[in-house]
Amino acid sequence: MTTQDTETIPLLDLKAELGPIRSDLLDRVAAVLDSGWFYLGKETQGLEADWASYCGARHAVGLGSGTEAVWLALLAAGIGPGDEVIVPSHTFIATVAPIHFAGATPVFVDIDPATYLMDVDKVAASVSPRTRAVIPVHLYGQPVEMGPLLELARRHDLCVIEDACQAHGAEYHGRRTGSLGQIGAFSFVFTKNLKAYGDAGAITTGDPAIDHKVRALRDHGRSGKYEHPSFGLNCRIDEVQAAVVRVKLAHLEAWTEARRRNAARLSEGLSGLEWLTLPVEAPGVRHVYHQYVVRTPHRDALADHLRREGVSSGIHYPIPCHMQGACAHLGYGPGSLPETERAAREVLSLPVYPELTEAQLGGIIRAVRGFRAKAEG
Repeated sequence: MTTQDTETIPLLDLKAELGPIRSDLLDRVAAVLDSGWFYLGKETQGLEADWASYCGARHAVGLGSGTEAVWLALLAAGIGPGDEVIVPSHTFIATVAPIHFAGATPVFVDIDPATYLMDVDKVAASVSPRTRAVIPVHLYGQPVEMGPLLELARRHDLCVIEDACQAHGAEYHGRRTGSLGQIGAFSFVFTKNLKAYGDAGAITTGDPAIDHKVRALRDHGRSGKYEHPSFGLNCRIDEVQAAVVRVKLAHLEAWTEARRRNAARLSEGLSGLEWLTLPVEAPGVRHVYHQYVVRTPHRDALADHLRREGVSSGIHYPIPCHMQGACAHLGYGPGSLPETERAAREVLSLPVYPELTEAQLGGIIRAVRGFRAKAEG
């Protein structure tokens, strides 16, 4: 397959998702426009009820982004100056920045090389008298090993804030992400498995006090019109985005199962390549494949080959958080998190979105398998 005889297979195809639901989306958005009410209205309230029910949580609060969800979760949990928060470095910087803006200090831990998720044994070794919270990141759509982590948190009285921004509908032993820790943080930005058309997010929680605090924080600390018993911010989801996410939520399970089928098809077609490590699904979990991530020491060469063959790919994430300039003051140097740094050199995301056709899946498989044959030829 070459770019001369096929169209490029994108890493994400927003137009393919839009087609079947376009009419429903336009009707719901038009209803919002006609209502003249653009925040904290019936669409937001409906989404909060729907999302809490879907996740198996008592409460959900709609917010403007996943970054705000992590930030307000920390603030609502009372995390601030002098506190430490344990977090993986193999994640997007938006997991870490809220710790900084809450006034706390991120403490980075390494990952399990098989799943790319927070190594719970490393968490145990990183707990100090200043540790107040831990943020497990359910990266790429797979839940962290939450049983041991929750037990560790109970022993040390730590707040567990799930970063589930890539794990909508993922499950750990039958429980969905967002219902496992004290607080779950979700993003609905347009690249996620459940997408708004712009930025949007939410938190979930079983704690009514957390629910109350986040609701105040997202709306200027308001308790009534022009009544502000505490300070807050403007972190509200808007009604248009809430309406969009509600329409798409009705399709999430079907899309998730399609992602899982596509991942299985890719794994079947790519098995047996000694130079390529395929994703693993840990026992007892439901992986929702936000990304289908392979790894190889030949990552950059493979990505170049796929591009020439008309297959898009992505790297999540080439520079670990602990090696970003924003985190330089924390003192982590090269080699401090070896598995994280090795993954950053080797991981590559292949297309896995629900709308992929069998022809496209076959094209991805042929292109990947052709890389080593070409290199050895």
